[in-house]
Amino acid sequence: MARKRGGSGAKNGRDSNPKYLGVKTSGGTFVKAGTIIARQRGTRIHPGTNVGCGSDYTLFAKETGKVMFHERRGRKLASVVPVERAKAAAPTTMA
Repeated sequence: MARKRGGSGAKNGRDSNPKYLGVKTSGGTFVKAGTIIARQRGTRIHPGTNVGCGSDYTLFAKETGKVMFHERRGRKLASVVPVERAKAAAPTTMA
C-alpha cells in the first residue's frame, strides 16, 4: 500500500485559524477606556465619538462610558457616551 495518497484527495486538508471577528460589546454596555468594541475586516462599523480605530480596523473605547450604536448618512457608527454625560442624560424619577 502507498504511504501517501497520490490522488486528488491529498490536495485538501488545510484550514486557517479562527480570527474571532465581530462585535464584542453590545449597545448600552458600560465599558472602560481601552475596551475592544468590535473586531472587523475593513470599516463595516465606523468609529464615532470617543471610539478609536486600530490598524486592523479594531474599534476600541477611548473613554469610560456606555457603548452606543447608531447610523449617520447610511453608515453604522459606534460611539461611547462618557460617564458624566450618561448620568446627566438619564431620566430621573421623583418619588
